[in-house]
Amino acid sequence: MPLLESLKVLHAVRTDRQVVVPTMGAAREWMTLGIHPLDLVYAPSAMGQAPLLGLGIAIAQPDRQVIVMNGDGCMLMNLGCLVTITAAAPRNFVLIVCDNAVYEVTGQQLTAAAEPARPGALPVDYCQIARGSGFREVHEFDRLEAWKSAVGGVVAARGPTFVVLKVEPVTGGAVPKSPAPAPQRAIDFAKALQST
Repeated sequence: MPLLESLKVLHAVRTDRQVVVPTMGAAREWMTLGIHPLDLVYAPSAMGQAPLLGLGIAIAQPDRQVIVMNGDGCMLMNLGCLVTITAAAPRNFVLIVCDNAVYEVTGQQLTAAAEPARPGALPVDYCQIARGSGFREVHEFDRLEAWKSAVGGVVAARGPTFVVLKVEPVTGGAVPKSPAPAPQRAIDFAKALQST
């Protein structure tokens, strides 16, 4: 399914109390939908670190739901974070992996998890890894209509929750630009957490 369309589905159900932490291609596309004060757009980013950043926010803000949108390449950079997340077991945490099988923003190289990169082997099953790491709420969607039908229940479930969205690479998808200088974004985000 198209990345932007899948993010529009989430954007439509997002509430004013939810924190959203998008990174890489998801951050680039999410910003086109408008930035909310509780969006912590992780761009530029250290690949693989967004889930743990979101985990820290979820632990510090237990009355807010935190939704992290990670790329599959980023997920591969830090699979160990899945075990850390389930050990902390935040009920208010959702990790969405946008799986397009490529490192989109660096030139669309295949990830090592992609089927074409694994001759004679199956593609890596992120949901199976998540279950093995202790996630009980695990979902995968490859059709927009199925995602639209399920998104409300998936996001409302008691977490931690793990979701894979099978999305198409965005042709010419550039590295996401920071929406503002990082120090000011951090100050504004902290104020938004305190005021809403």
